[in-house]
Amino acid sequence: MSNSKEKLAIFGGTPAVSGDTGNLFTWPVVTSEDETAVLEVLRRGAMSGNDVTKKFEAEYSKWVGMDLALAYPNGTEALRAAFWACGVGAGDEVICPSMTYWASCTQALSLGAAVNFADIDPDTLCIDPKDIEHRIGPRTKAIIVVHYTGYPAPMDEIMAIARKHNVKVVEDVSHAQGTLYKGRMVGTFGDVAALSMMAGKSFAIGEAGMLLTNDRTIYERCISYGFYERTGAPSRWNEVDAQVTIDELKPFIGVPLGGFKHRLNQTCSAMGLVQLKYYPERIKVIQSAMNRFWDLLEGVPGIKAHRPPAGEGSTMGGWYAARGLYRAEELGGLSCARFCEAVRHEGVGACHPGANFPLHLHEVFHSADIFRQGKPTMIAFGQRDVRQGKGSLPVSESIGDIAYGIPWFKQDNPELIAAFAAAFRKVAENADALKE
Repeated sequence: MSNSKEKLAIFGGTPAVSGDTGNLFTWPVVTSEDETAVLEVLRRGAMSGNDVTKKFEAEYSKWVGMDLALAYPNGTEALRAAFWACGVGAGDEVICPSMTYWASCTQALSLGAAVNFADIDPDTLCIDPKDIEHRIGPRTKAIIVVHYTGYPAPMDEIMAIARKHNVKVVEDVSHAQGTLYKGRMVGTFGDVAALSMMAGKSFAIGEAGMLLTNDRTIYERCISYGFYERTGAPSRWNEVDAQVTIDELKPFIGVPLGGFKHRLNQTCSAMGLVQLKYYPERIKVIQSAMNRFWDLLEGVPGIKAHRPPAGEGSTMGGWYAARGLYRAEELGGLSCARFCEAVRHEGVGACHPGANFPLHLHEVFHSADIFRQGKPTMIAFGQRDVRQGKGSLPVSESIGDIAYGIPWFKQDNPELIAAFAAAFRKVAENADALKE
């Protein structure tokens, strides 16, 4: 434990963290095996094929425990396809937490639908189940669940609400590859799951996405929407897949319904196959490191771990974009911004207040006229007006006061992690000095 009289670095004291951190934050782990797999695709000119991608889809769906998978060029397009396959169209609504990246829901606008934003729980930072049901209306087609920064959302409660109202559930697993909820992988609870695998994610293979479902209808709709070469149309260039069996989709075989081309570059698929072999073990190391950090800070006033309670079988997966919870009232009202400033002076560059910008306040969801109809797309197709202004979602709007960034350790180095934890403890224990 640090000395409560220790001088903070912001006032000229010695920083808690200094020196080389080695590979503590290096990610993804790229080895010669990844390089060989990618080069094999390049050398045989197979970047635009499907053979490696189909293997990747099969291995990924097997790992998660789902029947069907489709790889996408990014998670954004996987989510767009999921919405369309769930019946989201002009005049409809989807419900989504405001505290998330724009790619969790903005695609709904391109389908002519509106987004009805819900607030988040202040401890999980995921959608608050208590703020969902009253938002469901006659045109609500889907609830979007984001397992925010790897924290598993309360799927039991959310699925009960969705089934009661016959609304689809789309899980955005972009932050949570490998996360468990009560012992079961997230992405397996809803009607369909989609996720990003871009270079910054915990499962990182360049620029890619994945869609997962057990619903054959959703799967075939997604194929028809953006995979023209996998619908079953005969061609000199593409092996006949005969994937589409649903009568309503058969007339459109060979031309994508959405006009989208969703084929993934196979260099990413090749890297994905290699990364998947080692990912479960690698995230165990991350989990060990991150839990070590929080265990060292247990009981420190003002700062609280953003992780599921122990003993319930839930985990944080690869712990993407890790956060901490801040409670100013335990530190005499010291602002989160001032706390973070002091921690950064201690040598922790990752510590900034907040997380994503609350989407319900962004002008895109208030006045953007995407279809040039002379009115905002959010109300252009006869929807009820679900736009929300400042003060409507208080927890989301307080994100800069209740959450902050922490180091995202990729290796479990006890000595270095202890130094980082000491920086946070030092500032919290000297909070009074920051208010003087």
